[in-house]
Amino acid sequence: MNVRPIRPVRSRRRITGPAVAIAATLGLVSLSACSAMSSDGRTPDGKLQVTASFYPLEFLAKEIGGDHVKVTGLTKPGVEPHDLELTPKQTGSLADAGAIVYLKGLQPAVDTAIKQSGNKHVADAASLTALEKHGSEVDGHHHTTGDNHSDPSGSGDGHDHEDGGADPHIWLDPVKYAEVAKGVAKTLGEADPDHKADYEKNAAALATKLDALNKKFAEGLKNRASDTFITTHAAFGYLAERYGLTEEAISGVDPESEPSAARMKDLHKLAEDHHVSTVFFETLANPATAKTLAKDLNLKTDVLDPLEGITDKSRGHDYFEVMESNLAALKKALGTK
Repeated sequence: MNVRPIRPVRSRRRITGPAVAIAATLGLVSLSACSAMSSDGRTPDGKLQVTASFYPLEFLAKEIGGDHVKVTGLTKPGVEPHDLELTPKQTGSLADAGAIVYLKGLQPAVDTAIKQSGNKHVADAASLTALEKHGSEVDGHHHTTGDNHSDPSGSGDGHDHEDGGADPHIWLDPVKYAEVAKGVAKTLGEADPDHKADYEKNAAALATKLDALNKKFAEGLKNRASDTFITTHAAFGYLAERYGLTEEAISGVDPESEPSAARMKDLHKLAEDHHVSTVFFETLANPATAKTLAKDLNLKTDVLDPLEGITDKSRGHDYFEVMESNLAALKKALGTK
């Protein structure tokens, strides 16, 4: 950016020292602003600028990128990610980012903005593991827990999600989340080849931790009195499949969808038939319907966090802590021994 020269006025009046100093200062401020808005995808101190669409992918980018990246999340804490609307500044930042990590089909506004950005280094989590269609009911007994490509037969009156009805909540299955981590590391390595080995190493370390979490869930949920749990919305389908559980959701995969009268009647019968003890609600979605159902059936309520964002109300400070809290809540609700 060029600093505009100060042209002499017609009266040939001398420009005083203070005026020159002010003009120079303004020029320096403008130049520094330009340098902070670097178009090469780097921060002024040389870190790769990574934009992540919402918390689970922001967490992955930070864990894998380490000290080599500066991660900016598009979804602020406490905002329901399905409903995100981008500001013009956020939309503009996507073109200048060094890399983008998102999940196609979860946030339509983000999908559109990324497509328009023309950014070449984009990791789409939906393309890095197998997605499935899930309705209000997901019966994990119809699947082998080691098969990521199983065809769900569970249905219900769940509302179709964006992207052909595919369930986007893959991060709640530690095995699928590890698959996504590997793909994110590849994208960061392509955007920043000098640190490719570090990204791969960090992703491998994260996969090891996720494998340990997977084993902890499998072991912790082994001996249980019931297989069925009721949630606010159908976020836990992949988790149910992984560990042979049955998720019964009040709403479909969209937390804002209203359940039908028939669905509520079904849930009353399901709760009695399958010895359900607890109705789970979330930290970001409205808990009113879940609490009403629990009151009608004289059941307990508890939190099962879909980890779409971390807030002061979250039972943990990061992905692993909240997943451990989810495991404890499931064990208690399902009557594990």
